[in-house]
Amino acid sequence: MPAVDKLLLEEALQDSPQTRSLLSVFEEDAGTLTDYTNQLLQAMQRVYGAQNEMCLATQQLSKQLLAYEKQNFALGKGDEEVISTLHYFSKVVDELNVLHTELAKQLADTMVLPIVQFREKDLTEVSTLKDLFGLASTEHDLSMAKYSRLPKKKENEKVKTEVVKEVAAARRKQHLSSLQYYCALNALQYRKRMAMMEPMVGFAHGQINFFKKGAAMFSQSMDNFLSSVSDMVQSIQVELEAEAEKMRVSQQELLSVDESVYTPDFDVAAPQINRNLIQKAGYLNLRSKTGLVTTSWERLYFFTQGGNLMCQPRGAVAGGLIQDLDNCSVMAVDCEDRRYCFQITTPNGKSGIILQAESRKENEEWICAINNISRQIYLTDNPEAVAIKLNETALQAVTPITSFRKKQESSCPSQNLENSEVKNDNTVPKATVSVPEAEELIAPGTPIQFDIVLPATEFLDQNRGSRRMNPFGETEDDAFPEAEDSLLQQMFIVQFLGSMAVKTDDTTEVIYEAMRQVLAARAIHNIFRMTESHLMVTSQMLRLIDPQTQVSRANFELTSVTQFAAHQENKRLVGFVVRLPESTGGESLSTYVFESNSEGEKICYAINLGKEINEVQKDPEALAQLMLSVPLTNDGKYVLLNDQPEDNDGSPRENTGAESEA
Repeated sequence: MPAVDKLLLEEALQDSPQTRSLLSVFEEDAGTLTDYTNQLLQAMQRVYGAQNEMCLATQQLSKQLLAYEKQNFALGKGDEEVISTLHYFSKVVDELNVLHTELAKQLADTMVLPIVQFREKDLTEVSTLKDLFGLASTEHDLSMAKYSRLPKKKENEKVKTEVVKEVAAARRKQHLSSLQYYCALNALQYRKRMAMMEPMVGFAHGQINFFKKGAAMFSQSMDNFLSSVSDMVQSIQVELEAEAEKMRVSQQELLSVDESVYTPDFDVAAPQINRNLIQKAGYLNLRSKTGLVTTSWERLYFFTQGGNLMCQPRGAVAGGLIQDLDNCSVMAVDCEDRRYCFQITTPNGKSGIILQAESRKENEEWICAINNISRQIYLTDNPEAVAIKLNETALQAVTPITSFRKKQESSCPSQNLENSEVKNDNTVPKATVSVPEAEELIAPGTPIQFDIVLPATEFLDQNRGSRRMNPFGETEDDAFPEAEDSLLQQMFIVQFLGSMAVKTDDTTEVIYEAMRQVLAARAIHNIFRMTESHLMVTSQMLRLIDPQTQVSRANFELTSVTQFAAHQENKRLVGFVVRLPESTGGESLSTYVFESNSEGEKICYAINLGKEINEVQKDPEALAQLMLSVPLTNDGKYVLLNDQPEDNDGSPRENTGAESEA
């Protein structure tokens, strides 16, 4: 016998759209089989009714033949031969009536009864289990929706426990009903073959017995054929019994799993998280706007395919594209008092979709998987190995920058601004500069600050009539007088990655080491949230501005910036060292690390140009030469070109105390 398509019982618990799609095929087949069975039963009942009618007709015929003698025909003389002949015919008809009665009884038992039992038992069972499965699925969806709306407040632990138990019970009920439903549909593929052949075997046997007793009309070959059909039915019965036993054992094994399978967020304290995923699939809640201020959440099935995030609603044949994940960023967010939410942001910085996972484990695995995919690891020959290697070497998440000596050999200038401002004859030759150790740059165990300031809206002053000030240096001024008077104004979009105290500002290696430690800490602790700001570079200071409120978040005097550099490999990373006086009379050194939407070298070029302007403002001749070398706007301010020209030898333009792609 050819193989029979089956629903995999192992897929019942996940209840994926692929399984639902295959299930719809089985349900459509069952519906078609039900319609056909009803039509076939009508035809067989008609045959059975005709056979019963034949029995009644032959019985009535026999009586009518005998009744001829009792008619007392006035002209009935000479009818004795006719009467005796009719008596013989009546006897033959009676014998035929016995055969027809036996045939009718045999048709009822072997043809009509099996198809009736198949319809009333098997098809009705499938229909009932379908209704129970639908009710269980609806109950599970309602419980999951209730669970998704749980707040994060700890005082609701009792409600959370009850809802979690409700979800587990609903999920177990759905699992049990789906297993029973799948088993019934799988068994139906065998039973329908039997149900189609058994009645016809009974019909043929009845006719053969009828004709054998009446006349030898069927050959031995037909008997052999019917015998082979009977053997076939018996073999199908044996296969059905074996498959039923396998499904029973499999069902017991699947139902004997631990309760954690049904309980969402079972191990919330220390979940086993796989950070090496390059593909992921599962149900998530998708946030969508339904109005200007209203939103809705829909539970859908999501999966990754290459560098794309796909979504497949229940009943759909295939999934649709939701988001291109290449070069996207992902981070956990707080959204409408829901837990385990994360947001995918497009490469151009626009906010993307917001999704909610059902557990902490799922939330972090989705974030890690999307983060791995955004790096285009899936395009490598062995993406699993690459993902494992990247996560195993989280402490070296950023490849250390090449040595200071190599930088000197590549004709890039030193960015020690203090040494450039005070040029003396005791400058150490470049060839003798050694690369300092990490401990000499940053003290071990130095804490890292990942938020430079809190959102400005949290510090809005209640008294709007007074000038608003706060400890973080934010001001509410919409205009910056020093920017208006400055010869240089350049705005950059940056994301703050972190800052930390350093021990020295004698070399740009301290910036590269700070970059490595900040990014490594973010990778280790799975921190993806970044504060976006506008970095305004003027000839007096660096100013971080809130892009939404235009409130100044932090200010750094340009004279206090002693080092600045862009990452040599990741051109979007940029950092600078700030030297600030302390109340104790000493000075503190801090390194700030940013990621820009453009190349960090342009920011370095702008900072260097600002320092040059600041230096030559007191010297009219030097200022005039600088103004001739840099283009100006109509109001006399310096313009930074998007693509700075290179020297004739192809090497970058050298500026004292800065590196640039100028």
